[in-house]
Amino acid sequence: MATNAQSTKSISLASYGITHSNVHYQLSSNELHQITIEKGMGVESSLGALAVNTGEFTGRSPKDRFIVKDAITKDKVWWGDINIPFDPDKFEKLYKKVITYLGEKELFVRDAYACAENDYRTNIRVINEYPWSNMFAYNMFLRPEADELHDFVPEWTVINAPGFMADASVDGTRQHNFAILDFTKKIALIGGTGYTGEIKKGIFSALNFILPVYKNTLPMHCSANVGEGGDTAIFFGLSGTGKTTLSTDPNRRLIGDDEHGWTADNKVFNFEGGCYAKVINLSQENEPEIYGAIKKGAILENVVMDTNGAVDFEDTTITQNTRVSYPIYHIDNIQQPSIGKNVKNVFFLTADAFGVLPPISKLTPAQAAYHFMSGYTAKVAGTEAGVVEPQPSFSACFGAPFMPLHPAKYGEMLSKKMVDSGVDVWLVNTGWTGGPYGIGTRMKLKYTRAMISAAISGKLGLYTYDNYHIHSVFGVAQPRECPGVPTKVLSPRATWNDDEAYYQTAFKLSNAFRENFKKFEAHANEEIRRGGPQRYAF
Repeated sequence: MATNAQSTKSISLASYGITHSNVHYQLSSNELHQITIEKGMGVESSLGALAVNTGEFTGRSPKDRFIVKDAITKDKVWWGDINIPFDPDKFEKLYKKVITYLGEKELFVRDAYACAENDYRTNIRVINEYPWSNMFAYNMFLRPEADELHDFVPEWTVINAPGFMADASVDGTRQHNFAILDFTKKIALIGGTGYTGEIKKGIFSALNFILPVYKNTLPMHCSANVGEGGDTAIFFGLSGTGKTTLSTDPNRRLIGDDEHGWTADNKVFNFEGGCYAKVINLSQENEPEIYGAIKKGAILENVVMDTNGAVDFEDTTITQNTRVSYPIYHIDNIQQPSIGKNVKNVFFLTADAFGVLPPISKLTPAQAAYHFMSGYTAKVAGTEAGVVEPQPSFSACFGAPFMPLHPAKYGEMLSKKMVDSGVDVWLVNTGWTGGPYGIGTRMKLKYTRAMISAAISGKLGLYTYDNYHIHSVFGVAQPRECPGVPTKVLSPRATWNDDEAYYQTAFKLSNAFRENFKKFEAHANEEIRRGGPQRYAF
């Protein structure tokens, strides 16, 4: 296999300043799989998927993500702890150091593109130090046909050098790893980390600037699927809330699991050509589609296996953030091309570890805008050092680490689309019921699926008193009945069997919402401000 790879078409990287390197261009997934194993950088699992360890970093490093502050970005980007400015001269010097580092190496180059809708297509060239990183790029970006490569011109370039370590005192980084976007040069420069998620999130972050600023299109950290009748459903949610699981539905065609655009003419298109799913506690019984996608061509990251290559999906010895990437065609029931129309339902997914939010509730447009800008989920004990009890976690637009503009910009765009399209918006708690984390239990997946199915099919009824109860703290409308779900489950208070403890915890969370939203109040109108919880703890 290595011999075949050596004879594969190569290209010059001289225009990037990279010379004397041994370049492998557009290798197949199978070739990259085999080369990774031959180099001792990965092993094949019993399921056929390649298993790799990403090294020091098993997740993104948000504090080491930068944007070059230049004429394009200086007055548009929402600068701060999320979008950290980087000096253009420092970028140029660091870039030269990285390409010098790559100059004598064996490199793996792939031309691909993002955005399934032709009017938004963005050509991408990915230059990787490691073969499995290039395989990840094959899985996650859209794959051009062979005849499209003859005159392929990349608009953006990802340069990925996990083995290069920055000198923070000289290079302007925080530490040795970095992920930097330069909108003038149209380069995503990544070094010092092998975590592959930085590759896809670099391009996602770039599109989150380009699409709203230049294309009047809302970029979304969401999954999406389409029903037999052509109706599209969108699922927003942070990591671990069920975005991939709930959108991968045998009764609906998957558009994509993570990154989409919503156009002015009400189309939703996938940015990507693959899926990147968490596999902690994955089982064939609960998530057969995702489990079935773990085969030759997929990449497992940071999982624990026995000597026979059998994966223990419950073992978090390396990280809680165990992952699999696979091309979307590993899922049987997909929408081709990855475009949906006629958006009818939007779901905000939250894993509420306090156990006080209803398992599903219907939102007014003002509440939808409020919850979108809030982007709530919760951290549970053990997920981060020092977290010993549930902690609220807010990430604006359910994807703040990837949003270069002020959250209000995305919130305004979403609110307008909700009104213009007449969509129903739902808040879905995939977290705890019957008490907080440590006391209650995680919401059963079969109940969440039943609630989402009922919402999509209209079986939760009209927004009336007979069909819905208004939550006394959060003001959201929780359905009184849902096919396939015990009535008691629909009321979080009823599942606790302790009203005083329930309301104390509910007020604690409502106060956290109010406190978090203070930073947005100057950018939100009165209607949106009233979309949040209106009561404080005594």
